[in-house]
Amino acid sequence: MLRGNAPAKIDDKGSDLFVTSLTGQSVRIYPMPVWVELEKRLAQVPSTNPARQRFLDRVNFYGQVAELDAQGRVVIHSRLRDSAQITGDVDVLGQQSYLEVWNHERLVAKLAAEPFTDDDAKALSDFGI
Repeated sequence: MLRGNAPAKIDDKGSDLFVTSLTGQSVRIYPMPVWVELEKRLAQVPSTNPARQRFLDRVNFYGQVAELDAQGRVVIHSRLRDSAQITGDVDVLGQQSYLEVWNHERLVAKLAAEPFTDDDAKALSDFGI
C-alpha cells in the first residue's frame, strides 16, 4: 500500500519500476510486481476489446521501465516529463498501488476544477468510508 512515509532499504541493484501515464497530464510510478499483476489481469481481457487497446496504447506510449536508485530517486523520461510538465515543484501522491506525480500548479487547478462533492461523500459512504 503506497501512502505516507515508509522507511525502506534499497539494495545495490535498486528496485524496478514501471513509469507511465494514461493521459500525459501526470506520471504514474508502479512497483514492478504491481505492474506485472495488472498486466496479468489485462491478459484476461480479449485482445479485440477497444478499451484494452486504448489503455495499452497510452501506457506503452508513455511507459518505460525505470529503476529506483540507492538515494530513492527515479528518472522520468523526457517524453513523459515534458507532457506532464514535471519541472519545478511537483506533488507526489500515494494512490494505494502506485505513486502519482503532478506538476504542482496543474494539480492545484485540477483539484479546484474537480471539487470533492456531497455526492462523492455519499458514494464513498456506501462503502463504509
